[in-house]
Amino acid sequence: MARTLMIDHQACTGCRLCQVVCSVKKEGVSDPSRARIQILMKEMEGVYLPVVCRQCEEPLCAQACPVEAIVKDEATGVVVLDADLCTGCLECIPACPYGGIFWHDDLGKILRCDLCGGDPECVKFCATKAIEWVEGDPARLQKTL
Repeated sequence: MARTLMIDHQACTGCRLCQVVCSVKKEGVSDPSRARIQILMKEMEGVYLPVVCRQCEEPLCAQACPVEAIVKDEATGVVVLDADLCTGCLECIPACPYGGIFWHDDLGKILRCDLCGGDPECVKFCATKAIEWVEGDPARLQKTL
């Protein structure tokens, strides 16, 4: 069985450390806006919601990509973005039903989680275990509002 991220919004404190470590690992700078995970605050409910690619079984973002820059790796099951092929058309962003793909204006590129090659950095630093790396089906493991 594949490993996946499990998100538990009830455990998230909104510290955003996951964003910081993601941006450092992926972009070499401490800048949460460059992270592949974003933390939204639902003010009416008073909760924080980590938003990240859910590695869909049949990724709509890949179907929307006109140049096939987003594909599901058959060997690993991970949905990956080939930045060299990506034209920045942004068709993948509205196609994602979970809001897990982000555009960064200053970088001029799509940001999306690739699970850090099977060793997600965000998990290592999440003190409350709001983000965990577990065995299982992503669709069944996600805890959301």
